[in-house]
Amino acid sequence: MKPYREMSKQELASLKEQLEALYKEYQGKNLSLNMARGKPCKEQLDLSLPMMDVLNSSSDYMTSDGDVRNYGVLTGIQEAKELMGAMMDSPAENIVMYGNASLTLMFDTVSRSWTHGVCGSTPWCRLDKVKFLCPVPGYDRHFAITEYFGIEMINIPMTGEGPDMDLVEKYVNNDESVKGIWCVPLYANPSGESYSDETVRRFANLKPAAKDFRIYWDNAYCVHHLHPDHPDHVLDILSECEKAGNPDMVYKFGSTSKISFPGSGISAIATSKANIDALKKQMNVQMISHDKINQLRHVRFFKNIDGLKAQMAKHAEILRPKFEAVDEILNKELGGLEIGKWTKPNGGYFVSFDTLDGCAKAIVAKCKEAGVVMTGAGATYPYGKDPHDSNIRIAPSFPSLDDLRQAAEIFCVCVKLVSVEKLLAE
Repeated sequence: MKPYREMSKQELASLKEQLEALYKEYQGKNLSLNMARGKPCKEQLDLSLPMMDVLNSSSDYMTSDGDVRNYGVLTGIQEAKELMGAMMDSPAENIVMYGNASLTLMFDTVSRSWTHGVCGSTPWCRLDKVKFLCPVPGYDRHFAITEYFGIEMINIPMTGEGPDMDLVEKYVNNDESVKGIWCVPLYANPSGESYSDETVRRFANLKPAAKDFRIYWDNAYCVHHLHPDHPDHVLDILSECEKAGNPDMVYKFGSTSKISFPGSGISAIATSKANIDALKKQMNVQMISHDKINQLRHVRFFKNIDGLKAQMAKHAEILRPKFEAVDEILNKELGGLEIGKWTKPNGGYFVSFDTLDGCAKAIVAKCKEAGVVMTGAGATYPYGKDPHDSNIRIAPSFPSLDDLRQAAEIFCVCVKLVSVEKLLAE
């Protein structure tokens, strides 16, 4: 089929009638399908069920740090630090264990900076202006944290190799009110792109105007490869920062949320000794320790990084056919029409779809009316404002393969219909 822009008004009007008839057919089926969030499906959750059996009333609860059933060990058990360090490409001495989710850790890190400052600097709440750089499209929950604290967010376009580093350097090196940047370096949410070596090195060699500037390096998908035999790889930002003379500039976050059980996993931060010392002073007031029994449960289940990678290979076997199905249907239904472009990631949890300008909200609304729930249009931008109203995040993981195929087909009909309506209105 020829590109829609090359069609006459008469051809477009005829096509619109056909699409409307097909759309009404789907509406009549009273479907309830969901491609809104990157949730693991039941089959993925079942992979971790044996974890529930590794500890019981007759288990040994002793670790190198003592009995996990008791108080103490603020920064987490050594065995968990070693496991998370191996997963996050950082030595165990640079790891502090946290609670059940890295999102909480990121929120708390911003919150502490807001109320008490970073390593002795002025608390952000006492400053006239605090800004964060936000690579877009990006992760809505990152943006929600900075919006909650009233931090001004600045869009930084993604390039296919990470954020536009010319812009990052311009802001960070010249504006003292820029205190941080959100990053998902491997299989970025939602674009799926991975940061190039040059991008990582340019990050490490930033010369921040603010001494309390920090890179919030969310390693959410560090082992979440769709093709474990040829995964993407990103340079370790922590060691690169050390080489560049900026050892304290990065907070690296990770968790097992999409490895074991979302909301019941373990999380960690990898950072410099100076940052860890500051963090420990604050944590010591807040808690005695996080859940060490859960840390031990994860260590006993995975045993080591090889066990964790074996688990991720099983996740990939479940996820890969779903991503392939979405790509196949998008190509079949939309290929050559020039009304949308999309990513084909090598890992992570999302496909990023770009419509013609001004169409994303209308497409998501039409999908909803046909029984398919998508991530809200605009969610991948700060304040929910996509300047082009063009980006839609597709989450293939949760539905069954059959439901996913049907949802993708309905999505394509909605893309076609809204695109035709836009072109007829021009």
